[in-house]
Amino acid sequence: MAGSMTDPIRVVHVVHSLAVGGLENGVVNLVNRSPAGIRHTVVCMTVTGAFASRLGADVEVRALGKASGHDPRTFLRLVHLLRRLRPHVVHSRNWSTFDAVLAARLARVPTVIHGEHGRDMTDPEGRIRRRNWLRRASAPLIDRFVAVSEDLRRWLVDDVGLPRPKVVTIHNGVDTVRFAPADSTAARIELGLSPDTLVVGTVGRLDPVKGHATLVRAFAAVVRRVPAVLVIVGDGPCRLELERLVVALGIARHVRLLGERADVPAVLDAVDLFVLPSVAEGLSNTLLEAMAMGLPVVVTRVGGNAELVEDGANGAHVPRHDPEALATAMATYLEDANLRTVHGKSSRQRALEHFSLERMVAAYTALYRDVTGAVRKRG
Repeated sequence: MAGSMTDPIRVVHVVHSLAVGGLENGVVNLVNRSPAGIRHTVVCMTVTGAFASRLGADVEVRALGKASGHDPRTFLRLVHLLRRLRPHVVHSRNWSTFDAVLAARLARVPTVIHGEHGRDMTDPEGRIRRRNWLRRASAPLIDRFVAVSEDLRRWLVDDVGLPRPKVVTIHNGVDTVRFAPADSTAARIELGLSPDTLVVGTVGRLDPVKGHATLVRAFAAVVRRVPAVLVIVGDGPCRLELERLVVALGIARHVRLLGERADVPAVLDAVDLFVLPSVAEGLSNTLLEAMAMGLPVVVTRVGGNAELVEDGANGAHVPRHDPEALATAMATYLEDANLRTVHGKSSRQRALEHFSLERMVAAYTALYRDVTGAVRKRG
């Protein structure tokens, strides 16, 4: 099963789906940019999703149609599929695919990696005892845990209690060529905005964990002080709630809910200030994209946000669930064009130096080669 050292390393990525999202974007970027010596397959536990179309034609994508909750039949299908695919590595991500760890071992996969990319509203602090017990109990079955931020790494080691040598950090990376400053005037015209309009923007699925309601409430206070427009890119279960909140606050003419967009770089070109008001985060891909676009950023002080945004250098930190503090930080930037310029340039530089897509791909490539080296030599 292990194969010779000259064979490509076969990696099966197990994800919930390839719907639009930061984790999914990271998987697609990793697969598409990997060197020739690694062959990827993506297994979606539920459905494929929109991002599947971004993968190369040579990448096999399988969907298992898992029902919500415990689904033994899908688990068994995964075991049989892994036996057929015979990968060197199974790489699962987040709690929704944790079953893949046991499935991989039952399928006699030699190497198992599990990634922690962030948490949802069911467990924003990572404190659910049953989940953490299962993480500890499964540690002997897992060769490496990958955290996308130092914050998640510390949680896995100090709070969950995983063996320190098994936990590594690989920060997400951003395509700094695709996400680069361009023509803001053209971008604003495309959105029906005048060149001198001040624009606040955010990108992310409309989910409670992303804190959009706090942003809308904060913006309602800002727009009384500074004429501006709020642009929200993304879709999800909170859309109707946000639409109602915008109307209730009397700011409908100042807010654009654009839904999912395939032209995120063009939208960000129209933005003066990017805001990420999350309740919890791993390491936000959309935040990295905004930084690469040369935008100053205001973020909540959660998860890996502080690892990307240096308070007072390329952005500002605020507490989560605090519309007043968020409004103050937003207004400070909107009222100071020079501050926006200086911090925007710093954002772009940090993305280039520390969070490039090439750096991320190289780190995962090294990890796959490291964990499979001894097994493949024995094979």
